[in-house]
Amino acid sequence: MSQDSPTAVLIDNPVIRMHPADNLVIARVDLPPGVPIDDSGLVLLHAVKAGNKIASRAIAKGEPILKYDTTIGFAITDIAPGEPIGADRIEYREFDRDYAFCKAYQPSAQLPESERANFKGFVRRDGRVATRNYVGLVATVNCSATVVRKIAEWFTPERLADYPNVDGVVAFAHSTGCGMEQTGEPIELLRRTIGGYIKHPNIGAALVVGLGCERNQAAQLLASQGLQESDSLRVLTMQQVGGTRATVEAGIEAVRQMLPICNRATRQRVPASHLKVGLQCGGSDTFSSITANPALGRAVEILTRHGGTAILSETPEIYGVEHTLTRRAATPDVAQKLVDRVQWWKRYSEGRDVQINGKVAPGNAAGGLANIFEKSLGSAMKGGTGPLMEVYKYAEPVTASGLVFMDTPGYDPVSATGQIAGGANLICFTTGRGSMFGAKPAPTIKLATNSPMYASLSEDMDMNCGEILDGTADIEAMGQRIFELMLAIASGEESKSESLGLGDNEFVPWQIGITG
Repeated sequence: MSQDSPTAVLIDNPVIRMHPADNLVIARVDLPPGVPIDDSGLVLLHAVKAGNKIASRAIAKGEPILKYDTTIGFAITDIAPGEPIGADRIEYREFDRDYAFCKAYQPSAQLPESERANFKGFVRRDGRVATRNYVGLVATVNCSATVVRKIAEWFTPERLADYPNVDGVVAFAHSTGCGMEQTGEPIELLRRTIGGYIKHPNIGAALVVGLGCERNQAAQLLASQGLQESDSLRVLTMQQVGGTRATVEAGIEAVRQMLPICNRATRQRVPASHLKVGLQCGGSDTFSSITANPALGRAVEILTRHGGTAILSETPEIYGVEHTLTRRAATPDVAQKLVDRVQWWKRYSEGRDVQINGKVAPGNAAGGLANIFEKSLGSAMKGGTGPLMEVYKYAEPVTASGLVFMDTPGYDPVSATGQIAGGANLICFTTGRGSMFGAKPAPTIKLATNSPMYASLSEDMDMNCGEILDGTADIEAMGQRIFELMLAIASGEESKSESLGLGDNEFVPWQIGITG
């Protein structure tokens, strides 16, 4: 893929060419046979649905299929000019990629501090900045999940009316914490994730609730994360307190004592350099790589010029284009970290029916994506074209500024959970099919790739990047609008997912390893 910022070039309507070197174009809308494809007299041979690929010249059997001048597969048969290129015409197979460590690295141009944008955030005692101010209730194990949910449910808006600076009381329940290895990566990963939420700047106070006999003991959890009980961090153990009802009552009282502490926080103007934005895409379609993803990438480039941080993730969904990131890595060590994580996924997924081995989800296929290479091509665009500054393991604290990468699965709730545990105080989520997602404690901005979906699901979508496809906005302008929306949501403006109450079920730590 070219290191230049992607720009969709319209060949009039009704098709789109992404790069002059491509041997295909994309149908902008549903098209009947006979529609002209370009000015040379080439016409569409068969009807296609919006988002599907059409050969713009003759493609020989075995020849690479090029989109954005990047290989997304190989022709299974000869393909005539004007013929649709369905998934059944594209062979998925491995091919050599030149990682060229750091070859294209160029430092980001940073704006002077006096020229940087700002937003209204909560400044914590350690200097970190929050975009929201929650009391968090954290279960150590599935056995205490109901208790933390019942405590959170007690704190209705009416009961929180006396605490205007508190955004809510939220439960972080999960389905693990026992029946797992007592040492090693699985429990370390779980504790790192839970610890990241307890320490998250958007959590003003936290209550940890355990059962008492679980493998993920509260005391070891806190010790492993360098945490100690205080007036804003309390611990309850159900077997010691006296069971479910008694623990719910004790938890309500503990939160009531912490609410005044949490409420002391007030918003103040802070530089945009304090923003850490997790980048997500779900329910992707062909238009993801034409509208929302490159527009978000442009917003990321703006954010990093202002000193902020963007966290690209979903390792299985950058597979096939990872070389475009290693070329922009700040150091060979950073590049090698990314390659190591990709190779881990290849070994872990060997022989499994998962998308890193070629096949994408049914919704992606229906949206015109042939395989993981084509999906990854769009997914990686969310990070823009700037340098890759660091690579992190799942839920590791993100300390570098600029574009960074975190190793996560491709499943959105698990991936976003890792980003938030790492410190993301905002999530930007692009979708073409219409993913219904929200997160707590970090608010989520939903970006639609096309206007028909936006019109149908506008209650869930914050911005319509389909305007790029419609010709009423370009990527540059849309990127600026996304950046400005980041600042507004970070300052307290309610996102669509927040207004719908989403986020109570999206704490999903990555579970790896055996159970038993």
